[in-house]
Amino acid sequence: MAVKGQNVELVQELIMADPSLMNMVDNQGNSALHIASRKGRDQIVRKLLDIQGINKTIVNRSRETAFDAAEKMGHSGIASILEEHGVLSAKSMVPSTANTANRELKQTVIDIKHGVHNQLQTARLTRKRVRGIVKKVNKMHVEGLNNAINSTTVVAVLIATVAFAAIFQVPGQFADDPDNLAPGQSAGEANIAPRPEFMIFIIFDSIALFISLAVVVVQTSVVVIERNAKKQLMAVINKLMWLACVLISVAFLALSYVVVGDHQRWMAHLITVIGTVIMVTTIGTMSYWVIVQRIETSKLRSTSRSRLESMSFMEEPEILENDFKKLYAI
Repeated sequence: MAVKGQNVELVQELIMADPSLMNMVDNQGNSALHIASRKGRDQIVRKLLDIQGINKTIVNRSRETAFDAAEKMGHSGIASILEEHGVLSAKSMVPSTANTANRELKQTVIDIKHGVHNQLQTARLTRKRVRGIVKKVNKMHVEGLNNAINSTTVVAVLIATVAFAAIFQVPGQFADDPDNLAPGQSAGEANIAPRPEFMIFIIFDSIALFISLAVVVVQTSVVVIERNAKKQLMAVINKLMWLACVLISVAFLALSYVVVGDHQRWMAHLITVIGTVIMVTTIGTMSYWVIVQRIETSKLRSTSRSRLESMSFMEEPEILENDFKKLYAI
């Protein structure tokens, strides 16, 4: 309010007491220099311009500097004083402001461009590394499947050999003397053929033999190249081999009742209990882990898909498949 009057000393004392007052603006954006120029207070204008730190570029809400305010009110003398001290019109300041804004915008665009380029470069490198990891994992999976196929073939041959030999090496041998045949017995018939234990043995042993032979034929005749098809084939073969192992075990337990005789049947019972516990524990444990693995696989598949949807550079089917391939069974 002091700049509206004529008292230069009062203005000077107020500014000396608080230098920030000279650059303060009112609700219309007018500084002390604006008001003094509009009121035509040339002495106060000179005093303000002589003070170090005065802001000569303040623009009010009407887009006017102190020079524009003086010209608008017809104070040409004050306008000349302001011009001598470097106070310009707001119109002459626009190009400089516009150029600065353009430079800042251009620099911002360049920075964004560099940032995007760096992100794309990082994404490409990440994709390259991930693909390398996928290839290594796929190679490990293929090697594991091949080893499993070879092992299954060996086991199938072993079971077929044992099952075939067991049929012709039964306890009590065979009726091979035509002159000493029991009533109803034919030559070459096993002496224990009428017993129920032998019937169980011959049925289960034969089924195990033919299952093993079927697996051997498939393994030696079918060549599977594609990994998923190879895994499906192994799943079927594993189930068949589990069944063959169970059947050959039952055949052995049935024949044990013949071997120990009627007076030592407790031994056969003991063998049956031991064998049953071992087989049930083994197959039950493996079945449990397979079920748990499949549940985890289902959860990880849904999680991986949601993650890959937000990461476009990793939209690889191999990655989705290999996030959770830790266990292969049936």
